[in-house]
Amino acid sequence: MPGASASVVARRHDVNTNQLFTWRRQLGDGDAASGQQVSFVPAAIAAEAPLDAPCSGGNGRIEIVLASGARVIVGTNVDEAALARVIKVLSRQR
Repeated sequence: MPGASASVVARRHDVNTNQLFTWRRQLGDGDAASGQQVSFVPAAIAAEAPLDAPCSGGNGRIEIVLASGARVIVGTNVDEAALARVIKVLSRQR
């Protein structure tokens, strides 16, 4: 919102202000260099996982819901490069 304080908004959402400014700097640099549009998706943190979606491996799970409605559920020990490839492919599908 116009006139909003970035540090106040960051604190309200339990985000470290330094991290917020790091993300802003990275997005600004990456956006200009790549010429690609940058967008965000809403994220929600659930208190507990549904019983019908167990996750083996690590001690937790991550659920990602893309704008297309596709859902990706992985353990916290997921290979980041593999996850990035999956999300990239799913993001292209509409």
